[in-house]
Amino acid sequence: MTEQGGARDILEILRLLPHRYPFLLVDRILEISPGPVAVGSRVVGLKNVSVNEPFFQGHFPENPVMPGVLIIECMAQAAGCLFFSKEPDPSKKLMFLSGVDKARFRRPIVPGDQIVMTAEIVNVRLGLVKIRAEARVDGALCAEAEIMSSLVNRPGAA
Repeated sequence: MTEQGGARDILEILRLLPHRYPFLLVDRILEISPGPVAVGSRVVGLKNVSVNEPFFQGHFPENPVMPGVLIIECMAQAAGCLFFSKEPDPSKKLMFLSGVDKARFRRPIVPGDQIVMTAEIVNVRLGLVKIRAEARVDGALCAEAEIMSSLVNRPGAA
């Protein structure tokens, strides 16, 4: 594992998140707040968007645009990396999407783009977390949302 606050590569992300191809949407963690999860903790993640992504076959074949729901998922997965990096055994937990508020899509994301996702904790209470997240390409805001998630024990985890 890399040191707190430092970057995390794909092998560390695979250890933290339960997602796998084709649904793993975070390629690298660039920055993560040290210490316990608290209001103001933040994470910065990276997603390289390739024309080979399976969703581009149907969205849209002649004008490929990344679906907004998957941009939200990218931001949520980056936030999951923040939470699971603080868990002693992330394989015993799951994070479920509970709600999305104030979602706005400002600019399309297309093959060749590199998304920088930032997620910051706004509130944590009783296994529920609210984050404010944004996705940028070349510094330009592409999407933003408030995302709520529930942190739960994985079924069968002791």
